[in-house]
Amino acid sequence: MYALHLNEQELRRHKLRNVVQSILLVGGLTLLAAAIGWLLFGAAGILWVIILIAIALVFSPTISPQVILRLYGARRLRRSEIPEVQESLAVLARQAGLPSIPELHYLATPVPNAFAVGSASSSAIVLTDGLLRVMNLRELVGVLAHEVSHVRNHDLFIMGLADIISRVTGAMATTGIILLFFSLPLMLAEQVGFPWLLIALLLGAPTVNTLIQLTLSRTREFDADLDAAAITGDPAGLASALAKLQRYDPSFWERMLFPGRRNPHPSVLRTHPATEERIERLLALPQVASLRPAYEARSITLPGHLAPPVHRPRWRVSGLWH
Repeated sequence: MYALHLNEQELRRHKLRNVVQSILLVGGLTLLAAAIGWLLFGAAGILWVIILIAIALVFSPTISPQVILRLYGARRLRRSEIPEVQESLAVLARQAGLPSIPELHYLATPVPNAFAVGSASSSAIVLTDGLLRVMNLRELVGVLAHEVSHVRNHDLFIMGLADIISRVTGAMATTGIILLFFSLPLMLAEQVGFPWLLIALLLGAPTVNTLIQLTLSRTREFDADLDAAAITGDPAGLASALAKLQRYDPSFWERMLFPGRRNPHPSVLRTHPATEERIERLLALPQVASLRPAYEARSITLPGHLAPPVHRPRWRVSGLWH
């Protein structure tokens, strides 16, 4: 159930294009793994790739959202804490057709950020202290809708599937490099030709894997933006949130004050699309007077016990920064 009904044909076209692109990208990862398997072991190598991916999907442990939340040190927000945000999330979950409302969690870090974990049946959305303090309610609703869309679209599963295929490809590439290393003396002694195609594929596989996964991530982000605008009927709200997040990004001011100080950050190496492009796409969508009037730019009242964190983000034992 979407709040955005205008220009539905264009909306479906955008969705179809993103879905097809995601299928092609995941298929590309699979074909890369199969190509390495075939070059190493022939038809048996392709069979082994299929078996390894199937085993990883069936037997890989499903990480509970609670485990990830504990790693970050996030805690669940009670219904009495920031009730207007809790109510907004419940409305968004119903609009998106989720079977259950995601749990809302709080992370005491000044970095403005939000992320979702879990699946449609059991999920959680984490909001940082920094995000709650810089966003007004309208902007925060846009951010919540974006995360709800990730849950609804099974993006975590899709990215997890891509990661599994990438790990299988990496394992096959490492095996191939080891076999080539031990075969090198024999190839030199018998003066046989080097399998340059195989060598290039094995050495380039990790880079290709990474680029495909980054492209897939950017595709899913565009899709989540589109769905968030459809759920709320207020693409400008999310666009405003993205613009504000960009202003709080330290690299933004570095680019403004010290242009050229760092090496350029190519778009192919980003996990998220360029913020300017995301905002432009959102503002091109029509506004719908549905949920938006209830979410005008009202500030969010935080409970007194949620004091601003005094520490700077740092590395934790879990390997995570927050």
